[in-house]
Formats: sequence, C-alpha cells, structure tokens
Amino acid sequence: MRVVVEEEEELMYPSTPGKVKVEQRSSAMSRQVHRCFASTGTMFLWALLLVAMTATYLSFRSLAGDAASSRYFPAASWGGLHWERQIRASASPPRPPGSAEGSGLSVLVTGAAGFVGAHCSLALRKRGDGVVGIDNYNSYYDPSLKKARRALLGSHGVFVVDGDINDGRLLAKLFDVVPFTHVLHLAAQAGVRYAMENPSSYVRSNIAGLVSLLESCKDADPQPAIVWASSSSVYGLNDAVPFSEKHRTDKPASLYAATKKAGEAITHTYNHIYGLSITGLRFFTVYGPWGRPDMAYFFFTRNILQGKPVTVYRGRDHVDIARDFTYIDDIVRGCVAALDTAGRSTGTGGKKRGAAPYRIFNLGNTSPVTVPALVGMLERCLMVKARKHVVEMPGNGDVPFTHANISLAREQLGYKPTTSLEMGLKKFVRWYLSYYGYNRGTHAFRNHL
Repeated sequence: MRVVVEEEEELMYPSTPGKVKVEQRSSAMSRQVHRCFASTGTMFLWALLLVAMTATYLSFRSLAGDAASSRYFPAASWGGLHWERQIRASASPPRPPGSAEGSGLSVLVTGAAGFVGAHCSLALRKRGDGVVGIDNYNSYYDPSLKKARRALLGSHGVFVVDGDINDGRLLAKLFDVVPFTHVLHLAAQAGVRYAMENPSSYVRSNIAGLVSLLESCKDADPQPAIVWASSSSVYGLNDAVPFSEKHRTDKPASLYAATKKAGEAITHTYNHIYGLSITGLRFFTVYGPWGRPDMAYFFFTRNILQGKPVTVYRGRDHVDIARDFTYIDDIVRGCVAALDTAGRSTGTGGKKRGAAPYRIFNLGNTSPVTVPALVGMLERCLMVKARKHVVEMPGNGDVPFTHANISLAREQLGYKPTTSLEMGLKKFVRWYLSYYGYNRGTHAFRNHL
C-alpha cells in the first residue's frame, strides 16, 4: 500500500532538472527492488502452502492405502519370540528319528481350520508329525465353525496362524522359522454357485493365493514338497465316465472349476522351472463330520430337522443328478499317502537342480449316488420325512454327474475308500446332532444312530 501512495505523490510534482531528477531515478530503482522482494516473498509463501498441501495429500493417500491393505492383512497378529516358539513347538514332530514308522514330517497346512484341513491336520498330528496351520477364517460360511475346528486342533497341540496366504511377509517368516518338509495346500475359495456372486474372491484365493504360496516355497531352503487340493470340477463338461486323469479338462463349467484348472497349469509351471515336487488331488464331493454348511448333505439335514423344504435339482430330460460322494476319512488317507510318497523338490535358492515329481490323482469313492437317494438316506438317519421340492437344474455351473476312476491313486498311493454313503451319513448326522445340540428326546432315535 505504501508503494502505491509514493507513486501518487510523485505524479503530483513536475520533473525538475538536476538533483531532483537523480533522486527520482534512485527512488524508482529502490521501489523496483522492493517490489521484486515483495513478489518473491509472496511466491515463497505460495510454495510453502503447495508443499504443505502435497504433504497432506500424500499422507492421506498413505493412510488410505494402509486402510485398503488392512482389509486383506489386518494389523499383524504374528511375530515375536513367543509366537516363534509356538510355531516351532507345533512344527516339531513328536515322532523321534529312527522310530519304527520313520522320522516325522514337518507340514505347513493351509486352510487348516477348514473342513478337510482340520481333519488332515489332526490325522498328521496323531501319527506323530509336526503340523502348523494357517487360515484367514473368512466369512464364506459361519467362521464360528472354523474357530471350533481350530480349538479342536489346539487341544491336540496344533497351532493355527491367523493369516492370509496372500501375505508374502507372513509366509516368508514361517519358512524362516521352520524348515518345513512338506506343504499341504488346502486353502481355497470353495463352492460352484457362489462364484456367480463374488468372482473376484476365487481369483484372489485360488490363483493369486496359490502363486503367493508357490513363490514362498520355491524361495525356501530347503524347498518343501507340495500336495494341494485341485477338484473334480476340472472335468467340467466332460461326458466320458468314470473321470480319468487322462481325460481332457479344457471345458470348465464354472469359474471355480476354471480357477482349479488354472491352478494345475500354474503348479506345472513351478515344477518345470523351479524343481518343486507337486502333487495335485482332485477331490470328489467330500462329506462328513465338521463339514461345510454350504454342501447339500449339510443343509438338507438342517432343513429336514427344521421342517423346511429341501430343493432337489434334476438334470435335463428328468435325469437325476448324481455325485461321487467321498467320506472325509478316505480323503484324509489319500492326502497323507500323497505326502508320504511325494518325493523331494530339487531346487535351491529359487533355481532348479534337477527334475522333480509332478503328479495328479483322483480321490473319489467310485460309487455315484443320486441326490434323491441321498435325501432318502438322510430321512432314514433322522427318522423324519423330507419335504422335497424338485426343480430343473439352473445354469449356475453345476454338472449333472461325477464319477471317479481311482485306478492311478490305488496303484501309486495305495488309496482304497472304505466308507459307504449310508454309513458316512450316519456318522455325519451323529456329529451334527451333537454339535448343534439338537435333541430328539427319544431313546430309540439315539440308539438308531
């Protein structure tokens, strides 16, 4: 404001020769310098403001990124000396070297709080192997059932890490703490129909999660042998029965099947490039105690007991849908046999040193049963008549039948299923009534099971 006033005063006086004119020129130069410094100061203040705004924006982005990341990997609940001691204790085989059965394995089981994962972890621990589990307890079905399985494992000395297989830092830490001899990879996003609602969860778990685990395994020293769960769903629209490992699997009928087929291609790549010993197991409709609530036999049981209708799908031309139902104990024996016969990985430092085994087996029961027959068996077990609602099978990715050829598994794994569907359902119903506290209140009913 002062500069403006001085300029106005100068305009009121005429220019005169001599000293006055020199003073005016000197005064003008002074004003220009002052104006320059004033402008520079303003620019400096604007620059400071811009830097402050940029810092604020970057801080906000960082916080937002952390928040987004925490949706997948919440604040680490792992690490520290106590945690490492728990991991080592759980991974140490109780079976001593030189024992009659041989030295125990040290197995990392992914999806350990899941249906098959919990059963396999328990079976390995009971025979004297070291087992560490990992599970993220997602909400695809009631997490309380997964936590109950975790408690069961904990009572037998199996520690289950609360974590995600996409968390590379966690996996690297686990392999740093324990030189696992084997990995039993059972973590996955399951279910055919749910893929239509949440397709990204299948890509994240079944493809990205698998790659994350394989990366950790190929960098581990020593490299573990890997056994993982593929699925009978890979046979897709194949109509040659029984399904054989030699059959083509290039026509998946669902996104779930496609991710499992992709998994087989990905594991073959890691076997070829990095020398990882890999065995894929194609499970056929696993059922039994501690099962998944999204499976038909499970929610049929619930609906029958609650007096609700049971929806039974029928295929084209009124053909009943059939499944090769396989009891959980038979599947567990197949998984353990695959671990015992896996053969060693050959890579070190992420580099292949020689050929390593790559195998794929069907694990089924070889005796397909129609869904109406399944409902009839449950009616007899529960002593309750089902209210059946028969409808045409929608185009949701389900296939009309499955039937396993298990010749290869029988030959190389000694796999031999022994539990019929009727016997397996009796065992499941007994567990279901006990777990959910359902009380029929009759002595005859309890004896019937």
